[in-house]
Amino acid sequence: MNEATTWPFEVGPLDVRDYECDLQGVVNNAVYLNYLEHARHQCLIDLGLDFADLHESGCDLVVTRAEVDYRQPLRSGDQFLVRTRVGRSGKIRFTFDQIILRAADERLMVEARIVGTGILDTDKGRRPGLPQQLQDKLDEADQTSGG
Repeated sequence: MNEATTWPFEVGPLDVRDYECDLQGVVNNAVYLNYLEHARHQCLIDLGLDFADLHESGCDLVVTRAEVDYRQPLRSGDQFLVRTRVGRSGKIRFTFDQIILRAADERLMVEARIVGTGILDTDKGRRPGLPQQLQDKLDEADQTSGG
């Protein structure tokens, strides 16, 4: 990810809560995955997609890979932003490139790439795949993100 990256989806500012910090006074590394997931869910909502509707139609979205680079720690009392861009990675995979910035100075705290796919219920059982409506929305978001 570089400075020229377009970030069409943003959540925040959000607050770091005391209970998210470890004994060192910084946000525990696992908590950042929750921040990133919250932003991905909001991104999908912004795209007009709803997890409950997808599930009811027989498609569950799952994370297959998470790469997280921790640059600087957030601390109790900090506010932060999560920016997201969506990309396609083949016919059945999609990616979310995400960054977490401290809101006060927009300093880069975390960079992440999350890879996911869909699991479809079919007459032959569950298999990887994405319904056409979801593919179309992800393609649209990929173009918006500069993909």
